[in-house]
Parts: sequence; C-alpha cells; structure tokens
Amino acid sequence: MKVYFNNSCKICKAEIDLYKKEKIQEIDWVDITNNDLAEKETSKNSKELLRRLHVKEGEEIIQGAAAFLLVWKNIPKYKFLYNFLRLPIIFNLFSLVYEIVAFFLYLKNKKQLKG
Repeated sequence: MKVYFNNSCKICKAEIDLYKKEKIQEIDWVDITNNDLAEKETSKNSKELLRRLHVKEGEEIIQGAAAFLLVWKNIPKYKFLYNFLRLPIIFNLFSLVYEIVAFFLYLKNKKQLKG
C-alpha cells in the first residue's frame, strides 16, 4: 500500500511521522511535494493530491477519510481508530470533519503548487 501525503505541510508531516515510527513494512510513504511520479501513479494532478490524503492499494486509489481508515487499519497501534471511525454514522461525521480540516490545510498549503 502506498500513502501519498504532503510532507511540506507541518501538520500533515507531524501526523504522518507518528505513523512512520511504527515501521510498518507494508506501507510505502510517498511525499507528493513536486512529485510527478505520484501524479502519474494516482492519476491525480498536484492540486488533487494536495487537497486530500490518498492511498493506493492494488490499482485502487482511495482518498480522504476512507484513506485514513486504511492507514489506521494497517497500523496495530491505531487500529482502534479504524474500528471506531468506520461505524456508519461515526464515519459520516468523521468524513465531514476531515473535509473541513483538509480544505483549510489546502488553503494554507496551496502556494506550494507548481505554476
């Protein structure tokens, strides 16, 4: 599984660094900052990649709150988040909150977009 994240965003980096400490071999962490290969692998442009977290599992691209669920499902220390936040009503609320936070992080970090 590949996780595409914005290493240039201090908040994003801090969170991903927590997950990286768990040293999960099955997760390949990919910084999207000026990364043409990430755009090609996900079929997303830099704006789309910057807007949300993306996970590539097999040939499928998962984004946003659902992508976080996949990350947490694969990290034993954080699996409790997966188990709780995947519940239907809870997931809907989580998705809404995620989209709001992600939008403001996007606005904060969009200056890094090329041209």
